[in-house]
Amino acid sequence: MIAHRQPNPKHRPGAIFLGLSSFEMLAMFRRGLFYTYLSIYLRHFLGMSVTETTLFATLPMVANVLCQTFVWGTISDRYQVRRTLIICGEALAGVGTVMVWYAHILPVQRLYAGWVIITGLTVVELFWSMSNVGWSALISDIYSARDRNTVQGRLASVGGVGRMAGVWIGGILYDGMGHYYAGWGFQHGALFFIAAGVMFISIVPMLRVPEGGVLTADPGTITPEDPVESGSERLFVIFLVAMVLINFGRNSIAVIIPQYLVLESGFAVSSKMLGYIVNTQSAAMILTGLVSGWLGRRLGNGPALIVGSGVAVAAICFFAVTDSLALVFGINFLRGVSEVIILAASYAFSSVLIPPAKRARYFGLFNATFFLSWGVAGTLIAGPVTDMMIGRGAPEVLAYRWAFVSASVLTLLGVIVLGRLLWTLRAKEHNRA
Repeated sequence: MIAHRQPNPKHRPGAIFLGLSSFEMLAMFRRGLFYTYLSIYLRHFLGMSVTETTLFATLPMVANVLCQTFVWGTISDRYQVRRTLIICGEALAGVGTVMVWYAHILPVQRLYAGWVIITGLTVVELFWSMSNVGWSALISDIYSARDRNTVQGRLASVGGVGRMAGVWIGGILYDGMGHYYAGWGFQHGALFFIAAGVMFISIVPMLRVPEGGVLTADPGTITPEDPVESGSERLFVIFLVAMVLINFGRNSIAVIIPQYLVLESGFAVSSKMLGYIVNTQSAAMILTGLVSGWLGRRLGNGPALIVGSGVAVAAICFFAVTDSLALVFGINFLRGVSEVIILAASYAFSSVLIPPAKRARYFGLFNATFFLSWGVAGTLIAGPVTDMMIGRGAPEVLAYRWAFVSASVLTLLGVIVLGRLLWTLRAKEHNRA
């Protein structure tokens, strides 16, 4: 039998959420600051191909997922430690980020500098994976199945505020506040140093959060655990297939969108304007995060996930055909709406299928559908499609748009698999009734 580890009395519910939300805000600040502009730096400053630029997300994410699943997830479940992994992961990743900057300025050729960044971030991700798997398991340890969608939505809303600030500051620093050149913020280290500093600062709010974990206890001394769906492990595998398709589809274009928007033959936006466009998505995340819990209760987590994925398909299709910069802002708003709904609903849905004693390892697999989608999908789908079209003489704008078309088709396939799963679950409920 499984019981939740009792938190220290000083960890009041308000203090716990404050710690979690502060950490999430800082984490999203760092991601918005650093990763929004990194693909532009690799592509247009260091001269890497579109496919090569996607590797800054692919290789680190592969390392992240392998360590989550086979190393840190196993350790977390065996010793039932969550917060400790988060704190250690952030501290080590902060040190590693500074070392990556120093290593990447050593090569004489710019292309080699790009490969140093990709290799360095792959090593750093070994440590970040400690934080990722600990975070996912900790939320389920602390909150009941009924509350997880709402909590994830609120955290996404707070994270959107941090992301908006990070994207804005990153856009200012990318060209040295307009006083230097595009890429200055990375080459001279400002973006690396700030990102590392935020990792160290993010450790502080985690001190307000309990360790988490579940314990084996005598049956007479525990409270009932959240019910787990019958046959959930088989259903969980089908669910993972659906999430792979949905996330790989919608996120396969995440790395190349900034490159597409700054094309001289296309929208030709500046780094500041790119920041405004990306922050439209952040604003949508803030607003949607406030209502995602209500949507999950109203529709159910499965149907809500279908809705969010459908919005993602529509946004990608619009991206493939529009020539209007104003419409690009609207499309990014839709992407923010879908991002939060998918994140909150899929997390809540999967948490019911995962046995409590295996949370860290299974959440490592669930997280893999997200983390790998940012890079592997771009490397295998969006990057090659774009490079192949350019190699055949197609205009760059058209080449990127074909990548958007392929992304929409893959996402739609995931929606179909998810719909089939929900149909099966509904039939089981009907038969039980």
